[in-house]
Amino acid sequence: MKILYVIPFFPPAYAFGGGPRSAFVQARELVKRGHEVTVYTTDARDQYSRIFHGNAAWVEKYISGIRVIYFKNLSLLTVRIFSLFITPTLKAFAEYEVKEFDIIHLHGFRSFQNIIVTQIAQKYNVPYLLQARGTIPRTGPLKTIKALYDIAFGYKLLREASRVIALTSEEAKEYQSIGVPREKIAIIPNGVDLSEYAELPPRGYFRKKFGIPEDKKIILYMGRIHYVKGIDILIKAYAYLLNHLGYKDIVLVVAGPDDGYLKEAKSLAISTGVSKSVIFTGPLYGKDRLSAYVDSDILVLPSRHEGFPRVILEAWACGKPVIASQTKGLMELITEGENGFLFEPENYRQLAEQLSYLLNDSTKASELGKKGKALVENKYSIDKVINQLERIYYDVVKAKKS
Repeated sequence: MKILYVIPFFPPAYAFGGGPRSAFVQARELVKRGHEVTVYTTDARDQYSRIFHGNAAWVEKYISGIRVIYFKNLSLLTVRIFSLFITPTLKAFAEYEVKEFDIIHLHGFRSFQNIIVTQIAQKYNVPYLLQARGTIPRTGPLKTIKALYDIAFGYKLLREASRVIALTSEEAKEYQSIGVPREKIAIIPNGVDLSEYAELPPRGYFRKKFGIPEDKKIILYMGRIHYVKGIDILIKAYAYLLNHLGYKDIVLVVAGPDDGYLKEAKSLAISTGVSKSVIFTGPLYGKDRLSAYVDSDILVLPSRHEGFPRVILEAWACGKPVIASQTKGLMELITEGENGFLFEPENYRQLAEQLSYLLNDSTKASELGKKGKALVENKYSIDKVINQLERIYYDVVKAKKS
């Protein structure tokens, strides 16, 4: 099957969160199964830099057998201010080859690329799926612009999609709230390639690289450094552990790309008096990323809003316990006391108490990590996810032909 993925950012653009990584893992598995996968994306590496330099309108690369077309963004300023990725040369390129694909899979809801590609797809009767990946809610400072997009393009995109994919039952409800019929929605979670976790780096590699003593326990945050991710809540909880509960043997590691909140996070660490034991590593990839999980004692995800985060699956694949905020997306993933702990959003004292409990009970921490790992292996492996996705692809293509 010839499959087209459309997404505004794709590896190595990991600064934009888990979406690029999840789309890549899906595409790579589809290629392994004999499908031809092409990705239309943009040249944004992050909000301030491009993957490629020069005047080329697009660059074609093959990554793990995936054909990737990186279209040049008109300006990174629109990316920073409006999260708008404008690629003027996409239309002419897509007009030439979209008709050759069997099916199109759109990743993300509100994008310039979705508008262009679906217009051409309808012209040539090529079916498409839409997977919003947590982008349906109109949140943040751009909510008015999001509403205007929905009126002009969004509702039409959803109406004319052959199927839409939700990561969770909560996201399925979000689709329904804006008019998508339940029978049109398929729930397919993110998945992890377990082969990437079969041979983990040796313990101590991460500690040595970042100068963390062996007698210090590590609390790990992995993800974008953005206000919505609740890093301030984690820093306050960490400060409470040190300043009020008397802990001296723990280090907080904040690993991830700056998404507009790094300066504030560092200032908070200073003002709470814990900056000397908070390590901001920047983004971690490959062996460094895996070694951070291996050497950590607890992963914390204190988000104010979350869909279906890959980092929890990654931590579980490494056998690590997880504490996360009690948001709707995370409540579907974590069973309280069974494979992790949940705390009330914004409640840093409750988070500190849960951290204290696991730091003092290594048996319970190990039990949570083992149960999380079993859950990933039984339910969230990429094999199982792609089995579901392939069935939908074949059903949609068959229905379109008939």
